[in-house]
Amino acid sequence: MDAQKEALQRIISTLANKNDEIQNFIDTLNHTLKGVQANSSNVIAELDEEFDGLYSILDEMKESMTNSIKQEQAHKTQELQNQLSQCSNALENSEELLEYAARSLDVKDPEEFSKAARQIKDRVTMASAFRISLKPKVSDNMTHLMVDFSQERQMLQALKFLPVPKAPEIDTAECLVADNTVTIAWRMPEEDKKIDHFALEYRKTNFDGLPRVKDERCWELIDYIKGTEYTLSGLKFDSKYMNFRVRACNKAVAGEYSDPITLETKALVFNLDGTSSHLNLKVEDSYVEWDPTGGKSQENKIKGKENKGSGTPSPKRTSVTRSPLIRGSRDRFTGESYTVLGDTTIESGQHYWEVRAQKDCKSYSMGVAYKNMGKFDQLGKTNTSWCIHVNNWLQTTFSAKHNNKAKALDMPVPDRIGVYCDFDGGQLTFYNASSKQLLYTFKTKFTQPLLPGFMVWCGGLTVSTGLQVPSAVKTLQKSENGLSGSSSSLTNITQ
Repeated sequence: MDAQKEALQRIISTLANKNDEIQNFIDTLNHTLKGVQANSSNVIAELDEEFDGLYSILDEMKESMTNSIKQEQAHKTQELQNQLSQCSNALENSEELLEYAARSLDVKDPEEFSKAARQIKDRVTMASAFRISLKPKVSDNMTHLMVDFSQERQMLQALKFLPVPKAPEIDTAECLVADNTVTIAWRMPEEDKKIDHFALEYRKTNFDGLPRVKDERCWELIDYIKGTEYTLSGLKFDSKYMNFRVRACNKAVAGEYSDPITLETKALVFNLDGTSSHLNLKVEDSYVEWDPTGGKSQENKIKGKENKGSGTPSPKRTSVTRSPLIRGSRDRFTGESYTVLGDTTIESGQHYWEVRAQKDCKSYSMGVAYKNMGKFDQLGKTNTSWCIHVNNWLQTTFSAKHNNKAKALDMPVPDRIGVYCDFDGGQLTFYNASSKQLLYTFKTKFTQPLLPGFMVWCGGLTVSTGLQVPSAVKTLQKSENGLSGSSSSLTNITQ
């Protein structure tokens, strides 16, 4: 019976997964269908724009060439009209002289005839009819302004859609995820000299399979990449995975996207748990600040409710916490335990986060603790907590603390401190976050889930999470087998 039940459960699980895959594919098909409609409208609009631009160029050329013909026509017309006017005047004068000469032949008086003959001879000598050119200054030929568009017509008739660049192939072997950066490398399946640039898209996801249409963040675009590699930096790895895809673009068209790839980018992400922090601490997600007046009114309210026998939790307990294991499951820290814990438990694996203190912070600690740490307990003063502590009250002291024992650290206090926790390896190590200089290492055996822990007095702390274990830290861990006695003097096995 149990075996059949288990088999049926497996079948149900398989069917549910298959249904989920099919639904995801249906969503993808519907999304693609809408994309076809939208993209078709876009390319038609672009085609209209290109042809309108072509028509505009042709209209401008036609107008310019027509003006050239009209200017040539006006020039020749003016020249010929000038010649025509000159010739008409010359002809008119010559006809008048001819008529005068014919009349002079009839003159009988020799003296008058001689006088008329001399006048005619002088006028003929000066007559314009003998000085003008009887050749047109310009021809009526306009063939030098003819055009032959046969080559252009062939080019226009040869117009076709640009060849679309092929989809690139992402080279997964060359892709690298390290130090909160992701390097993506790709190659073209064949050489294409017309490619102008590449466009890379990425998005965060908690699904390790193909990208989903629903329940996914939008793709982020990085455009105009000239090479075939790109490094994304300054990321917060607050999702388990990232999807990537890339496409090639020439001057006018973008090709299809590559097959998307999914890279694992998981890192520990936690906020500070304001529901159980000391009332003198003001807590906001990743920031905690000492507030000397914060607790008094709250404590009075709590005391008043306690006197009434009310079990209502503190009104401060409003933050959303990540882990159901700790939500509302502990009392607030009180007394001199100015403590706040993270809201996410560490039960396995290797994790890293960083802490920056305000410059005027008088006293602060950072480390890890078991979640059952008492409300009066201070970090490092119990056998269930490990930390390094900085005291700037009178003179600066820097020490590692565990089980109420302190080990002075003879080195400057960094501006940022990195905390590396290897739960399975039983190791808690602190680093200068900038230089990755080793500050101190606890070696022990963690027997219960851990929570990041912080103490602050007269100042504030900012916590950075979603960080991968830095490469430099991993390298140091591999070479750190021979720890000095001072680094392991607080090592113990906690039962």
